[in-house]
Amino acid sequence: MKAISIKIETLADTEAFGRRLAGRLFPGAVVALIGPLGAGKTHLTRAIAEGLGVANVAVVNSPTFVLIQEYDARLPIYHFDAYRLRNEAEFTELGVHEYFQGKGVSVIEWADKVPACLPTEHLEIRITIRGEESRRIDITAYGARNEAVLRGLVV
Repeated sequence: MKAISIKIETLADTEAFGRRLAGRLFPGAVVALIGPLGAGKTHLTRAIAEGLGVANVAVVNSPTFVLIQEYDARLPIYHFDAYRLRNEAEFTELGVHEYFQGKGVSVIEWADKVPACLPTEHLEIRITIRGEESRRIDITAYGARNEAVLRGLVV
């Protein structure tokens, strides 16, 4: 396990970080997003989608009421939202493990609600609000492939 922290000052910084992260993701990558309401989890997901080549990033929104959305891109994106789930069993019932083993990238908002469902190897991104647009992003990589992603993010 390796970890880094990144300071984000503006929405443009968040977008640049998301695009940079997307360029390093691989088939089967799982990105677990954690942060309070308004932290920017969906905004970061939109930037990742842009970096992966989603034609119209305006379609990327919080899947709170549908629980999962899929987007076509260089690597398909499986966008989950665990906010409204009562327990981890409901998350498992979505067939998440099949997605995790697929050819796309899984991004999970509110991943802290379903920790036992996450694969052993994943990226955890914890977003802390520091100001109106500023954030601290703490990234922890679990597994060798994710550690390589993390090393690629250090500039």
